[in-house]
Amino acid sequence: TSFLAHAAGIRVFATGGIGGVHRGDGTDVSADLPELAQTPMLIVCSGAKIVLDLPATREWLETYGIPVLGWHCNNMPAFYSRSSGLTVDQRVDSVREVSAIVKARDEMGLKNAILVTVPVPDAAEIPSFEIEAIVAQAMLKAEKEKIRGKDATPYLLSQMSEMSAGKTLAANIALLENNARIAAEISIGIERAIA
Repeated sequence: TSFLAHAAGIRVFATGGIGGVHRGDGTDVSADLPELAQTPMLIVCSGAKIVLDLPATREWLETYGIPVLGWHCNNMPAFYSRSSGLTVDQRVDSVREVSAIVKARDEMGLKNAILVTVPVPDAAEIPSFEIEAIVAQAMLKAEKEKIRGKDATPYLLSQMSEMSAGKTLAANIALLENNARIAAEISIGIERAIA
């Protein structure tokens, strides 16, 4: 999607969470990551999906030169939780700051994406200790049912919604709506900055 958006001239892309390095298998890397390393988009997200290995994903992003910005935060969000405890490369508190960083990347001719990570809204947050217990249960169930590869993430997210009585689904919707709103603000700012 990022590749096609870039080809169509779209500069800003909003999503819930990016893919990343899978838990338990550092060689299982989502196709999202290599694409981020070679497509100069601005991706607004709430970090990587919580079912992934967040420290390994953060390290991968650093290794491949993909800047991680924190929207009004110093730590990368953990999807349903406001903080993963992993630091961002730069905190940004305004559209102007983000626009300046995008403009600098483009002027230098760099081809990597830039991530703007946005914490889930306070009211929808699920504390990390609570979500980790749910993730562990869902992963055990996936292992028993031998669900792996590209089928694992949708299965886990579905199980987590069921196990949390819909709390994860509500948080997902809240962060998607919030990310889309912020992406729209940033997009307008970038267009004004390059006009």
